[in-house]
This record gives sequence, C-alpha cells and structure tokens, in this order.
Amino acid sequence: MARRNLDDELASDVLVDIPRAHERRFGCSGKLLKPSRASVEALVQKVPRGRVLTTALLREVLAKRHKAQVTCPFLTKRALMAIADDPKASAPFWRVVMASGEMISAYPGGTAAQAKQLRGEGVTVATRSGKSRVAELGARLVRF
Repeated sequence: MARRNLDDELASDVLVDIPRAHERRFGCSGKLLKPSRASVEALVQKVPRGRVLTTALLREVLAKRHKAQVTCPFLTKRALMAIADDPKASAPFWRVVMASGEMISAYPGGTAAQAKQLRGEGVTVATRSGKSRVAELGARLVRF
C-alpha cells in the first residue's frame, strides 16, 4: 500500500506548503515541490554526453521552474531510481551524481557501473579511498 502511494505521488508534480516541523530541515518556509517522474526525466534528458548534473542542482532547477523554495529529496531520488530501473527509459540517469561528484551506489550495477558509463562518455572519474567521483566537477557540470 505504501508503494502505491509513492507511485501515485510520482505521477504528477505537486506543490505543498513546507510543513512547519520541516522548516528547519529545509532552512526555509514556503512551497515544497513533490516532483513527478516525468519532470525529473525531462530534465535529466537534457544533460548532454560528457556532462553531469548533481542531485542538488537537479532539485534546485526543479524548484525554480515550479516557483517552489525546495524540492523533496526523497521523491527526487525515488524518481531517479524509477528511471534507472526502467529498461524502456531513455534518460541518461548515470549522468546524475551526488553533490560532491560521487557516484550513486543505488543505481543498477552500483558505483562501478556508473563510473564506467561516465568514463565511456569522456568524463574523468577518480577513485580515492574506495570512493569514485567526477574529477573537476565544476567543469563538467551542466548549466540550465
């Protein structure tokens, strides 16, 4: 039953008031975007080969486009995972990395598969202390 509610929430974009109890967490009051899979997928689709988008920038762009103060990080990740797990999806989800440039372990194949995919597109991925991240992240970030 809980999964059905999450799938329903991913069906369309929803703006809600940031709950008072979460204002401190988000650092503001105002509107919270609960993004649809379609909105996340459309933005990810615009990331060109050889470039990356961070999860933080993805949420920031979505919030601005919907005139919200923040975008729900949980539902954004859920939408990304739905795209990643869908063999019919064409959006290059592997081009979305953590805010630090680190690979996302939850993607199919884990961080090694994401790093391999990015390297195949000409993105330099450095591995230190067992963690892979995009080298020179600032130069590789897509700008919207």
